[in-house]
Amino acid sequence: MAPPLSSLYTISFLIATLATLLVAASLRLLAILPNGARSKKTPVRKRPIATRVLIVLGSGGHTHEMFYLLRDLDTRKYTHRTYIVSSGDAFSAQRAANFERELEDAENARVKELEKEEKEERIQVEEEEEEGRVLAPGIQITDAEGTTHGLESTTTTTASADRPACTGPDHYNIAILPRARKIHQPLLTTPFTCLYTLLSAFSPLLSSPPLLPNQAPTTPYETAAADLPDLIVTNGPATAVIVILASLLLRFFNVRGANSRGKCRTVYVESFARVKTLSLSGKLLVRVVDRFLVQWEELEGVGGGRAEYWGVLV
Repeated sequence: MAPPLSSLYTISFLIATLATLLVAASLRLLAILPNGARSKKTPVRKRPIATRVLIVLGSGGHTHEMFYLLRDLDTRKYTHRTYIVSSGDAFSAQRAANFERELEDAENARVKELEKEEKEERIQVEEEEEEGRVLAPGIQITDAEGTTHGLESTTTTTASADRPACTGPDHYNIAILPRARKIHQPLLTTPFTCLYTLLSAFSPLLSSPPLLPNQAPTTPYETAAADLPDLIVTNGPATAVIVILASLLLRFFNVRGANSRGKCRTVYVESFARVKTLSLSGKLLVRVVDRFLVQWEELEGVGGGRAEYWGVLV
């Protein structure tokens, strides 16, 4: 006996709906995933006043390599840093805090050196003024030999003309995510802990904690810290796969303009230890991150030409 027409119509409708959703999802993925030809045509955007970078740390070697990569970090450009560490990884959290103190100490030393140079130059100018060698604006004199001398400019370029360096506790935070899989954890329960980690990853992605509770941002720097990250940097810990998956979901659904505003761009730097083959994290992410950098020439072009050889970075 043939099934009733109503049942056939219902099944056909469900199949058509699923097919439509699958096609729509595929087109959306093609739109948000990186494309080499499209990325070359992307216009250069004006540098924003403040930006936020999210840095995924691993344990041991991954963390050491990451901070070596960040050794020349420009705190005038990346005004707020969010460090992602796994629960129980006290070493990475402490290393992040030490790194931020090093940035602050280096900036304080630079400012003191500039102030010293400015003071010495000011003293020199005052001495020259006393000797009559520095003239007021618009004044010219003629010496005994008939040579005319004009104004000697005493204007100097100081650090005050630059954007301020953003260092100190107000310009970084450390976010702790639950581990996706603990040591000796059964594989049967791993999908559930991975899902929990994925859900937990949305919070540090969406914003960093405000400086003062229940207070709206009052400066461009606070606004950037409360916004989605402009850039996500990782070098391969397992947590990075979960974080980048969460960022792709934000871009897929354009949450808070993640895709339309060009937020949550991703850079993956393959570990120095990977000479001829990619790590498991690298194999999973090579086709979905915006930039995939390798440190050995043997890996150049892997992943369908996505891997970019930049030489030894660490």
